[in-house]
Amino acid sequence: MSTAILTGVPVAGSSLEDDLRSLGFHVRTAADAAAVASELAAVPVRERVAVVDPRFVGHVHALRLALTDPRFPAAAIPGALAVQADARAALTRAVTARASGSGGAASTGAAPAPALGSAERDEATAGALGAAGTVTDDAVAVVDDSLVDDLAAALDAEGVPPHRPELGVLVAAVPADADRRAAARAATDAVDDERVRLRSAVKSRDGFFTTFCISPYSRYIARWCARRGLTPNQVTTASLLTAIVAAACAATGTRPGFISAGVLLIASFVLDCTDGQLARYSLQYSTLGAWLDATFDRAKEYAYYAGLALGAARGGDDVWALALGAMVLQSCRHVVDFSFNEANHDATGNTSPTAALSDRLDSVGWTVWVRRMIVLPIGERWAMIAVLTAFTTPRITFYALIVGCALAACYTTAGRVLRSLTRRARRTDRAVRALADLADSGPLAELVARVSGRRAYPYRAPGLAVVGAAPLLSLAAVLDVGSWVLPGAALGYAVCAGIAVGAPLKGPLDWLVPPVFRVAEYGTILILAARSGVNGALPAAFGLVAAVAYHHYDTVYRIRGGTGAPPHWLVRAIGGHEGRILVVTATAALLYEQNQGFTIALTALAAALALAVLIESIRFWVSSGAPAVHDETGEPA
Repeated sequence: MSTAILTGVPVAGSSLEDDLRSLGFHVRTAADAAAVASELAAVPVRERVAVVDPRFVGHVHALRLALTDPRFPAAAIPGALAVQADARAALTRAVTARASGSGGAASTGAAPAPALGSAERDEATAGALGAAGTVTDDAVAVVDDSLVDDLAAALDAEGVPPHRPELGVLVAAVPADADRRAAARAATDAVDDERVRLRSAVKSRDGFFTTFCISPYSRYIARWCARRGLTPNQVTTASLLTAIVAAACAATGTRPGFISAGVLLIASFVLDCTDGQLARYSLQYSTLGAWLDATFDRAKEYAYYAGLALGAARGGDDVWALALGAMVLQSCRHVVDFSFNEANHDATGNTSPTAALSDRLDSVGWTVWVRRMIVLPIGERWAMIAVLTAFTTPRITFYALIVGCALAACYTTAGRVLRSLTRRARRTDRAVRALADLADSGPLAELVARVSGRRAYPYRAPGLAVVGAAPLLSLAAVLDVGSWVLPGAALGYAVCAGIAVGAPLKGPLDWLVPPVFRVAEYGTILILAARSGVNGALPAAFGLVAAVAYHHYDTVYRIRGGTGAPPHWLVRAIGGHEGRILVVTATAALLYEQNQGFTIALTALAAALALAVLIESIRFWVSSGAPAVHDETGEPA
């Protein structure tokens, strides 16, 4: 259990102690800073501890946001501060300094913020509460000489700045007298914090289908789950299991099976929305949850593709090439998103006329939803798949999916190219490192990079990537699958890829390098398997691309968490993109004419890669050092 230390006896009639207990805190009372230091020393060092002003008036959800969010080492609102183990030492130093009379920030050489005078406090109070206790759009924050606020300032000076959650209309106040306390209570009573809590459980930015067809009721499912003690991870797992059952229904190849699959796919998506809303509603964030959320969406979607392909095969229609094509297209779309965002999210001077136009369009209500639907985010995509599965055939479903994803890919890629060409941004070293990690270069490309020189030229990197990929894909499409020219083309591709990443990827279009590499690798596997005509080659290729795509998604979410790419030994062990292409083309040349040899080789390669990347990924994501990465942006998936 967590511990909350009150810096004095609560005001008569206050529900503060009960509110803290409802949030899972064991409440202790300290008379002064010295007593706070003693109580703090008695709390186990690995336990969360909160320090709360006994005069606090406000919403329980305001306390919840500040005191229970596990993502931040320290968090604070007026009158309340909480720290986890990582910030415990800084809090101990701040409390000890205050107890010794040196002031909360004196130990760090920083002067504490001056307290406002009574006139200034009255003005701040009036502005916060409004006339006659009217609630404004800002949180109520009556500034007073508070030990808690001094400790928060000391943590800031220590280099452990507390996270200060956006409270909106929620009240968090430390009133200095009875009149202001009455006003703060009136402001608290005027706002239903449960309604605010439910509203904040939904992402601020999401797709049209999710916003208007799912979230209006899924938030209540999330609350129902929270009140029954269910965790987001349990809901995420339920979503995965529902999608797997949906895939199994699709695999039956019957109309009742297809209808059931469509219904279950929508149910899986409802649960997929619910797990994130439950996490935000109850502030249950975890590293394991981050990993499950990051990977299960792709696992569900691609498993469903496989189920549709199996169902079509039962009806005599082979659509494995379409299923693999849909997976390749969707994965490459995501690489474009990830690569562009990682290259530009912290770039300086990151403006362009195209971006300005986009911002202006976002101010026009209807264009926002049109632009979000054009990119075919996960909600719209799954709804389309579900409806088409129920009422048409797997082939029509895949045709519609591929056309829709292709149009979305053209729209987003073209817009990002225009932004990159018209902006004058300086790419950071972190972005350069991220692009190099996303490139997924193996030993062969690294060797070429070392001997090719590091001098950069404008557009050199994406140009070389295309020069290597285009002949490889073209030859794979026209030559015999068993031709030894293809391994030669793969070797040429590896040389071009190595030269492309030899210099730092700082050019305006260098973010295109990882997507081009993905198109080359996934596309080569798809084309060779589709043209081989060997029984089982396409399902085996589907498994191989799925294993490699998982590795690339895993790389993205590690980078987003600030821990960098998977270990270098793993990238080298699985060959890098250029090494895997060389292996696949050589395998085709060696085994194409042997009965089932190509299929067996692809299956074995898929199994080996999946085993290697999954073991390392699971080891990392369940380790104590893994980041809790949670997507709060609402960007289409």
